[in-house]
Amino acid sequence: METQVIINATIYPGGTDLPIQNGFIRFAEKIIQIGEMDSYEKQAGEIVTDAVGKVIIPGMIDIHIHGGYGVDTMDADPDKMQYLSEKLLSEGVTSFFATTITQEHENISNALKAVKIAMDQGASIEGVHLEGPFINVKRAGAQPPEYIIDPDIELFLKWHGESGEQIKLVTYAPELQGGKEFEQVMVGRGIVPSVGHSDAVRDELLHSSATHATHLYNGMRGLHHREAGVAGHALLKEDLQVEIIADGIHITPDMIDLAYRIKGAEKISLISDAMMAKGMVPGEYDLGGQKVIVHDGEARLENGSLAGSVLRMDDAFRNIMKFTGCSISEAVQMTSSNQAREFGLKQKGLLAPEKDADIVIMNEDLEVEKTYRLGVGHEIGG
Repeated sequence: METQVIINATIYPGGTDLPIQNGFIRFAEKIIQIGEMDSYEKQAGEIVTDAVGKVIIPGMIDIHIHGGYGVDTMDADPDKMQYLSEKLLSEGVTSFFATTITQEHENISNALKAVKIAMDQGASIEGVHLEGPFINVKRAGAQPPEYIIDPDIELFLKWHGESGEQIKLVTYAPELQGGKEFEQVMVGRGIVPSVGHSDAVRDELLHSSATHATHLYNGMRGLHHREAGVAGHALLKEDLQVEIIADGIHITPDMIDLAYRIKGAEKISLISDAMMAKGMVPGEYDLGGQKVIVHDGEARLENGSLAGSVLRMDDAFRNIMKFTGCSISEAVQMTSSNQAREFGLKQKGLLAPEKDADIVIMNEDLEVEKTYRLGVGHEIGG
């Protein structure tokens, strides 16, 4: 692969590193060098991109996405998952967790097998987020209630094997029968337990091993002045990572700001929770075998329940700054660095030598202009 270099850009490396105000980044499949323009020396044969006035950030990582652009993880089609990988580059997303939904056991098996094939074929999938079916029917939301069950360790281990042991994150309700034993199975395999679609009270969660909360505020027992609930526990427990859907629909901007003030940028992971209608025209779509009506940027079941989102991650990136006043560096933490840290994606989430060349160029309005994945550039709209 040819060596490339982007020059004269404002670079946000990720993590807690300070931005480089006038910098360059040299890369092939991996990043070779990053620094200030004062130390830049052009090398023979390298391809130079002048990004004066532009912003560079690490590729975004969406750990909770069911689909988009006409594709759903539950389609169980490796080619469609590859297509989704390519379409997500337009949002600056270079890695994602293929997310399942509560469904018939065989349908989940088929989806997991397809994800494994897609990963083997080079899709930008970094793992599986198993959302359900081990959740509380009282907080089903858009999860089909007829397929919800208590934790079944034998079934889970079967699914984990079918995925190529790529399940990295599981949304479950800790209060269910067998929840404690299920947590031990997950933790023992390095899988992150995420409380979600749960009706637990805080006393139950104080004894839980959950270190993550699925789409904070949504699909969980909410805050109440006599019971903190799942939402209150997620805010109060300092080492618990929380997901936020920053579309201004699932959560009002004020409540997003509240979470940001309590948790800080380091403990928030922005997600899309997108379904297949993302990037498509308004109309009728499917989620877990249920009809979803998409109108005015909202995806809802016929009963009015929100059914995932049509949120782009670059919109989430801009929205979190608008809703909270956070910095670009903090937005990078919440869309990339935190996810890489939490899930041990050691080659992702930071712009530094030897890391994968997953790089996003944005214009001054923080709109994605070009995304590189493993050093291969993709023009947006081109």
